[in-house]
Amino acid sequence: MITKNEEIKELNRISSKARGLIAEALICAGCGHPGGAFSCIDLMTALYFAILKVNPENPAWEGRDRFILSKGHSSVALYTILHLKGFIDEKTLMGFRKNSSMLCGHPDMYKVPGVEISTGSLGHGLSVGVGLATAFKMDRSKQRVFVLMGDGETQEGSVWEAAMSAAHYRLDNLVGIIDRNKIQIDGFTEEIMALEPYKDKWMAFGWFVLEINGHSMSQIVSALKKLPFKKGKPSMIIAETIKGKGISFMENNPDWHGRALKDEYADIARLELRKLK
Repeated sequence: MITKNEEIKELNRISSKARGLIAEALICAGCGHPGGAFSCIDLMTALYFAILKVNPENPAWEGRDRFILSKGHSSVALYTILHLKGFIDEKTLMGFRKNSSMLCGHPDMYKVPGVEISTGSLGHGLSVGVGLATAFKMDRSKQRVFVLMGDGETQEGSVWEAAMSAAHYRLDNLVGIIDRNKIQIDGFTEEIMALEPYKDKWMAFGWFVLEINGHSMSQIVSALKKLPFKKGKPSMIIAETIKGKGISFMENNPDWHGRALKDEYADIARLELRKLK
C-alpha cells in the first residue's frame, strides 16, 4: 500500500514532468498562455492523479466525475495532464495550436477526449458546474463536479450569480478551485478590480472556504481528500499560487500571461525546469 509520503513524492514527480511538457508544447506552438498554466499545474496534477474518477479508455463513462477548466486559456496545462493520464498521445500534445490540430488555444469538448466543456469566455465555468451538480443531485448520483477558475475571472458578475445558486441549492457535490495567482491579462488583480477580502466574499455567498498553498502538494491533496468540507454547502478552495511558477523570469510577472516562449527565454526555461526534476 502506498504511503502518504510516497503519494506526494509521486505527484510532485508528475507535476515536474508536466511543467517540462507544457514548456515544450508552448515552444513548439510559438504562442500560448504560459503564466497561468504553470500556476495551476500542481492543482490539476493532484486532481487527476489522486482524486478524480475518470476513465481514459472510456472518456464518456457515465460514472465519471466532471472537471471544468473555466480559465480555458490555460488549456495547455489540461492537455498535458490528459496526455499523462492517457487520453491523448505526446505527438498530439506537441501539435498544440498548430493548423489542423485538435488542441486549440481553448478546450473544445467536441474534439478532445477528456474535455467536458468548451471554455474560453471567462466567467461561465461555474454556472455550467452548478447545472451539472444540480442534475447529479436530482438523479441522486455520486459524481462530483470540480471547477477551476482564475482569480481575475471572478470579477465577472456571472460567477457570483452561480455562487448564490450553488449555496441556495445546497450543492455539496460542487467544488470550486481558484488559481489565486493575483495576476490577470492587464496586470495585478488588486490594482484592476480588487477581490479582497476574498475568502469573506465566498463565505458570505454561502460557501465553505479553505485557503491553501497551491504549490504544496501535501496541502492540495489534504484539502481535496476532505471534500465535501460541510454537508449541504458547496466547497471552495482558494489556492495561493505564483504566476509562472518554476521559471524565474516568469514568476509573478504579468508580462507572461500570454507571451510566446521562444528564443533565449526557451533555453532558460528548459534549463530551469530540468533542475526541478
